[in-house]
Amino acid sequence: MRVMSRDFTRSEKILILVLVLILLGLVYYQFVDRNVRDTITSAESEVQMIQKEMDAVEKRLAELRKTKAEMDALEEKGMLSWMPSYNAGKEEVAFLNGILADTLEYEVTFSNVTRSGTQIRRAFKLKYKVKGYEAAQAILDRLSESKDRCLVGDVKGSIDKDGIVTVEQSATFYETMVGGVPDAGLPSDGAKANQ
Repeated sequence: MRVMSRDFTRSEKILILVLVLILLGLVYYQFVDRNVRDTITSAESEVQMIQKEMDAVEKRLAELRKTKAEMDALEEKGMLSWMPSYNAGKEEVAFLNGILADTLEYEVTFSNVTRSGTQIRRAFKLKYKVKGYEAAQAILDRLSESKDRCLVGDVKGSIDKDGIVTVEQSATFYETMVGGVPDAGLPSDGAKANQ
């Protein structure tokens, strides 16, 4: 049994050829062209994301270079200090005893240690007597220029008729929990308590 017994005419062959070409074009578009375009679009998006990340890294690097330059300048001036790890109380007391050794008399009173995150603060008050303002200024200079971070607070001074200067001042030593070992004297974290 023969179903198709006739030959296609020229116009039918052209029509079939056009349909085959259209079908091939659709297959090419669906499986090749679209995939290539999607891949290019995806790659362009990744390039933009990487460029944004690179811009952020370059900005951060510029900030770090600026900070390093500022720290180098401070170090050249001898103004760079650091925060020792908790518990540096013994070293701080030894430092105070050293700078106050030439006084006529002195008294050091430490307050409770406070903590905020990884930062520890040891507030203290000094009262000392020395001969002349120059000696008092030398003690203040050594305290404010110490290698350990120390912030000098209120300073009050008076001089008597014999030239003896009495100084009362407050100051704070700063320490960090980074590298420190907690002990029973470590207070709870004030930053967490305030949240």
